[in-house]
Amino acid sequence: MRLSVRRPAPALVISCLALAVALGGTSYAAVAIPRNSVGTPQLKNSAVTSAKVKNHSLLRVDFAGGQLPAGPTGPAGPAGPAGPAGPAGLSGVERVDTTSTSDSTASKTQATTCPSGKRLLGGGVRLNPLIAALGVQQSFPDNDNTYRATVREVSATAANWSITVFAVCANAS
Repeated sequence: MRLSVRRPAPALVISCLALAVALGGTSYAAVAIPRNSVGTPQLKNSAVTSAKVKNHSLLRVDFAGGQLPAGPTGPAGPAGPAGPAGPAGLSGVERVDTTSTSDSTASKTQATTCPSGKRLLGGGVRLNPLIAALGVQQSFPDNDNTYRATVREVSATAANWSITVFAVCANAS
């Protein structure tokens, strides 16, 4: 017995080929695209959404500053070593002054000494009252934490006058 095989109709052949190309074309595209071939130019705006990104696949560097919330504050660390001592300084700054007698003597010398434990930083002299006939002859710090001054009449005056010598003193370390 002989089986006869009928030739398929041309329409059937064409439709089968079209179906094969249609189904095979998408699988070819998935296989034929090289790795990492899709980049920023190929992506449309908003094409990659949160649903399309694998969880835990992004790193901190993938986000701009301030986009990630800060974590909880950690416990305080141990105290560090003490730093170096600071520079020497001054404390207990005070002004000390003494005033001579007020009379018409032609020359007056006065000294003011800093309290015990304090150093002389500077000083000066003031004329009481300010008379043009008087001139400061000496005004200087001495070696013993004392500030000294001498004032003399440059021209004779019958007025009573005095001098106040002051010293600026402080604890210095």
